[in-house]
Amino acid sequence: MAENSTSVVEFILMGFQVHAELQLCLFFVFLAFYLITMGGNLGMIMLIQSDPQLQTPMYFFLSHLSFLDICYSSVIVPQLLETLRTEKTVITYERCATQFFFFTFYGSTECFLLAVMAYDRYVAVCNPLLYATAMTPQTRLGLVAAAYAGAMVNSVVRTGCTFSISFCKSNQVDFFFCDLPPLLKLACSETRPREQVIYLFAFLVIILSVFVILISYLFIIWAILKIQTAGGKARTFSTCTSHLMAVALFFGTLIFIYLKGNMGKSLWEDKIVSMFYTVIIPMLNPMIYSLRNKEVKEALKKVFKRFVRVSQAE
Repeated sequence: MAENSTSVVEFILMGFQVHAELQLCLFFVFLAFYLITMGGNLGMIMLIQSDPQLQTPMYFFLSHLSFLDICYSSVIVPQLLETLRTEKTVITYERCATQFFFFTFYGSTECFLLAVMAYDRYVAVCNPLLYATAMTPQTRLGLVAAAYAGAMVNSVVRTGCTFSISFCKSNQVDFFFCDLPPLLKLACSETRPREQVIYLFAFLVIILSVFVILISYLFIIWAILKIQTAGGKARTFSTCTSHLMAVALFFGTLIFIYLKGNMGKSLWEDKIVSMFYTVIIPMLNPMIYSLRNKEVKEALKKVFKRFVRVSQAE
């Protein structure tokens, strides 16, 4: 591995390092979470594709969000389950770098996509008559492609900077997947210049996304305040509540773990927060959009009625 300036050819993921009984319990809990995540997000994608009432820009973006949650969770959770099952897991240098790349890629894409969805809500609320013209299929594809492209740049830079560091102190990663803080603890070369680049790009991804979201919602709030009736205000705002909840959950945890002042000093705390946004949030997103969205609930009712009719016919 000389070309990578490292003497480490494999890493050992140490996981949570708890009692065997708790490890087994956590295994089944996270397996259940993962199955719910897969079922919920796949179900959301299939529902959007099958119902004509959901063939709108907002649900187009939502189907991509569900796809990202599936991929994002699948990069981390199977590895987590393996680590819980065996207490610690050996992972090759190349596989660790690959996991790191895709984790960054899907996470960054979700940041940008949530910003795109905020812009979509801005156009729908502030320019409803121009919504169909502004959000053409070509525009939707362009916005999604831009989200993926921006995430790709961040992933390449972040992975390149991280895995050009020389690792020789140890190969034991005190985490349940290949993330930046525990990897930096293994470095035996100067990391500060690379860390600065990594955190600069992470900062840019989060700040750009949050900026678009904040500006979009400032215009949305201004438009809602101009509505005369309380019922009209409530109906308009209700079209944004699911997105706002998803934004608060995702960006709240990201900002906490990546921009906090003591990052990497409490790896146990980092494990808990990382578990939240890699395991819990992808599971919650389809529930948020199902329970808080009238169109999705109506589509689910139609599917249920169709299932009942088919069952009775048999």
